[in-house]
Amino acid sequence: MTPADLSRTVLDAVCRAVGEGQLSVAVPERVVVTEPGPGGCGDFATAVALRLARAAGQPPRHVAGILRERLVGADGIEDVVVTGPGFLNFRLAEQVDPVAALVTEIRQKGARYGHGDALAGQVVTLRVPYEVRAEVVADAVVRIVGTQGGRATVEHGEPVNLRPVPAPEDPAPLGPDAARWALLHPAPHDRPRITADHLVQREVNPLFRVRYAHARVRSLGRNAARLGFAAEPGPPRTGTGAPLLTPLADHPRILTAAATHRAPDRLARHLVTVADAVLPLLPSVLPVGEEKPSAAHRARLALAEAAGTVLAGGLSLLGIDAPEHL
Repeated sequence: MTPADLSRTVLDAVCRAVGEGQLSVAVPERVVVTEPGPGGCGDFATAVALRLARAAGQPPRHVAGILRERLVGADGIEDVVVTGPGFLNFRLAEQVDPVAALVTEIRQKGARYGHGDALAGQVVTLRVPYEVRAEVVADAVVRIVGTQGGRATVEHGEPVNLRPVPAPEDPAPLGPDAARWALLHPAPHDRPRITADHLVQREVNPLFRVRYAHARVRSLGRNAARLGFAAEPGPPRTGTGAPLLTPLADHPRILTAAATHRAPDRLARHLVTVADAVLPLLPSVLPVGEEKPSAAHRARLALAEAAGTVLAGGLSLLGIDAPEHL
């Protein structure tokens, strides 16, 4: 069970508690699952009971107890313990390393990682004005809606239902990739910047960081092959990989939200988060000096390649090239 799986299981328990009348709260969009904090136990923990307690008008530990009843014995969960003011702590039935499980899932699904059926069978009609940003946003939405089993069509005419703030000038001089990023990265209500900043090959440019991270991952794979080893999911045995686990596990939720809300900017900003999380890991992927390739090196490479898969897939959905060399 991955953190994303556990998050969905806890969210389902909340939904059932609300449906059965034991909790009177708005069901949250997501449940955050983390490693247990001080005083905690097990493999993972969540503070969702504390988050819901005020709205429910009940003590957090009581809310935690309601949820615990629905979580004990769930597939993949061996035990649930309530600690502190109302933290739910989980011991998983199978002690599979969460990093290895997530990386394995991404490797198996490849570019389809994060695809789902949230919009299965739905046809979304996008009515946009004749304006370049609206056209580019609609094109990206069509792709993203498709990842969730839906189908989107684009029409021109009133009433318009997709009208992002127009670009202040023609973005074409930026080139196709930078132009699309300039139009898609800001939220729809923000005016896009059509400036040469999007072409700067430095860390201050978010698009550069995303594409650079992808190219570095691909380069590491080639160099590892020259050294005679390949990626293999497992514990990376380094703290630098931990911050990457959450954004990778969050990718399916981000795609669903981007499709549901017709918001490719959510995906663009998520790719920046993934890139910023993977970059600190990369210097530890290959052996240094007299080091020999170890299981940890293979696991770090697998984790980095999983991030590369997410970056490449996300850029493709935005209609932006993910270069092998940069």
